[in-house]
Amino acid sequence: MTDSGFGHWERDRDDWIGILRSRGIRPSRAMGQNFLIEPEVADAIVAGAGIDGGDTVLEIGPGMGMLTRALAATGAQVVAVELDRDLKAYLEGDLAEFANVTLHEGDGLQFDFGATVPGDYHLVANLPYSTGTHIVRRFLEADRPPVSMTVMLQREVAERLVAVPPNMSLLTIARVIRAEAELLFHVPPDAFWPEPKIDSSVVRLTIRDVPLTNDDESAAIFRLATMAFQRKRKTIGNGLSQGLGVPKADVETVLQEAGIDPTRRPQTLGVPEWLAIAERLPG
Repeated sequence: MTDSGFGHWERDRDDWIGILRSRGIRPSRAMGQNFLIEPEVADAIVAGAGIDGGDTVLEIGPGMGMLTRALAATGAQVVAVELDRDLKAYLEGDLAEFANVTLHEGDGLQFDFGATVPGDYHLVANLPYSTGTHIVRRFLEADRPPVSMTVMLQREVAERLVAVPPNMSLLTIARVIRAEAELLFHVPPDAFWPEPKIDSSVVRLTIRDVPLTNDDESAAIFRLATMAFQRKRKTIGNGLSQGLGVPKADVETVLQEAGIDPTRRPQTLGVPEWLAIAERLPG
């Protein structure tokens, strides 16, 4: 595959930077733009996602299109959503050879993918640090979630997604309810331009056919867990007592009935334990 007189995979760091500068495109801090410029990383993401020619893929934030090209090369139908108008215009030319790529201008947090991504689909993306967590939550909790999500995020967020007790968080709870998770690999800063100050990681989420809890149970869990994590340095007994405005002794009784030590911290509790609490504490 070639364009602009040389192979896509033969471009080095200076080539990529030169392409952007020649078009007056500058990475935006406000949009959290750190462009992937290492083709080996793009190939590894696609391999980790298990994408093939029969798949439909939604990509949020294609940036300079390196991951988009690797996805398109599998023969999959790729729907790429880019917020930056100048980048979208660049990609329309740079990816013109791929009939299986469709580009849209839009925000990954608001884009209506229902009509543009029919049927089953996979989400594969290098997500902006600033909005990555929110995008993951949006698609985890969507009425029509993807079959899988293979996403690159800042390492701290990726590790929270795959965490287990005693390192749970609200994000981990949301993930456990709706998906299984695997951390695939870490990516150093020099794989991007401009280089971020932190490492990134790639995570694959496989969405459950049926969530572990129904909508009402999930809402009750998050109501209580949010109270507790707002006071995560306190014991679960103290945190829920303060959050609910219920005497500590009453909360401790409920926790003991659920088989939970009231002196534990909220980050040590798994989803079944939160559900046991939610079933016993008043709404």
